[in-house]
Amino acid sequence: MDRSAICELCASADDVNAFEVSPSDGSEEQSIYLCGNCKGQIQSSELDETHFNCLNDSMWSETPAVQVMSYRLLNALGRQDLVDMMYMEEDVKAWADADSIGEAADALVYKDANGVTLAAGDTVVITKDLDVKGTGFTAKRGTAVRNIGLVHGDSEHIEGRVNGVKIHILTKFLKKS
Repeated sequence: MDRSAICELCASADDVNAFEVSPSDGSEEQSIYLCGNCKGQIQSSELDETHFNCLNDSMWSETPAVQVMSYRLLNALGRQDLVDMMYMEEDVKAWADADSIGEAADALVYKDANGVTLAAGDTVVITKDLDVKGTGFTAKRGTAVRNIGLVHGDSEHIEGRVNGVKIHILTKFLKKS
């Protein structure tokens, strides 16, 4: 099958072009084929998690460049649960860790209510009962939120799953555990 026929992440056939996965030597082995939608989101670092549900499939690709891009996107989306399931050879893992998506988010410092620095993948505890808008439930004080994600461009919010629902939480209502 011709790799260039479809996007190697979402399988779309619209506006598909080669994309170098940095750091790259410019070879075909270090490039993947992306549709315009995936490429635009990756370049702007404004990722739509719903669109990237496709990573559940592409993360199992046998193509190293696709594995690297899937790994980086899953990390940027805060999907540590899926990252933990991935298997990559040591050299591919080193390549994946050599760069990231959303580096601007990494430049911000995320701190909990006590001033402790937070990082993607940390576990935090909610310090106050919080009404979760649009869900009809309250996130109770003392609830542990595991594998948090950092909200791009906003150091006062993190993303996490409470009662199976992905929500944004103000860092001032959290403490690192």
